[in-house]
Amino acid sequence: MVQSPLNYTGGKYRLLPQILPLFPERIDTFVDLFCGGCNVGINVKANRYVYNDISEALIGVFSVMRRTERDRFVNRVQEIIDEYGLSDVKTNGYAFYGCNSADGLSAYNREPFFRLRADVNASAVHDDPYYIKLYVLILYAFNNQIRFNANGEFNLPPGKRDFNQKMYEKLCRFIDLLQAQQAVFSNRPFTEVGLEKLGEEDFVYADPPYLITCASYNEKGGWTERDEYDLLRVLDSLTKRHIRFALSNVLEAKGRVNTILSEWLRERPEYRMVELRFTYNNASYQRQNKEKRTREILVLNYDQGDSR
Repeated sequence: MVQSPLNYTGGKYRLLPQILPLFPERIDTFVDLFCGGCNVGINVKANRYVYNDISEALIGVFSVMRRTERDRFVNRVQEIIDEYGLSDVKTNGYAFYGCNSADGLSAYNREPFFRLRADVNASAVHDDPYYIKLYVLILYAFNNQIRFNANGEFNLPPGKRDFNQKMYEKLCRFIDLLQAQQAVFSNRPFTEVGLEKLGEEDFVYADPPYLITCASYNEKGGWTERDEYDLLRVLDSLTKRHIRFALSNVLEAKGRVNTILSEWLRERPEYRMVELRFTYNNASYQRQNKEKRTREILVLNYDQGDSR
């Protein structure tokens, strides 16, 4: 399996061995309604792909990866690293920078990282060079994550890692596969993606922000009860048109229950709910807090054997 070069919160890479076998064998158009880091869609076999996300930054970065020759993209990443004087352990190792793997590189990269961050935040034009610079910023940011403040400014500090050999190989594999797909990217609310154009051979995967958990993409009311109801209505409309879908969500987390989702499932016994064995929560935390376990689920509106 190919892993996304972006460490997006809520990514499903570790759950793919459980999720992918439940997907239909034959898919014409695969729609990733909340694509995030694209870990799911990049590993699905389909004739065509639609990747959608409300994050303009995500869609911008992936779109540039899609249309830029792989070596050219990688070379430009390397040029930006050299231009700002950021570390490059795949070439020089940790000792060259007076650092070690355990402590990481954040101290060394602090000054060049903040210069790069200031330049990215000051950019008024979001073109291809901007998105490649943004990708380098993400590479060197805390946990390789993406977060913007209310003013639209990237606000994470430098992280421990850099564009190391593992990240280089991950990026190359991802770009190669992405460019082999017949894919389009869109940056729209999920209600405006154009699902009315789909047919019975198509498949929609929805991994929305989770109503009862908190992450950077769900801060300050980023996903509301109204959004939850709207999404469930969209999924029901797909069922009425005999279009298959899979929904990833969390039914319980840290003592909270998604009552909207729970009631929706209770009223639709024809939908199949699969509980996933491993979640993003730490396993030891789960053992020590059984009363606050996380129940991560996958909801399907078709029989597993329905490959059409």
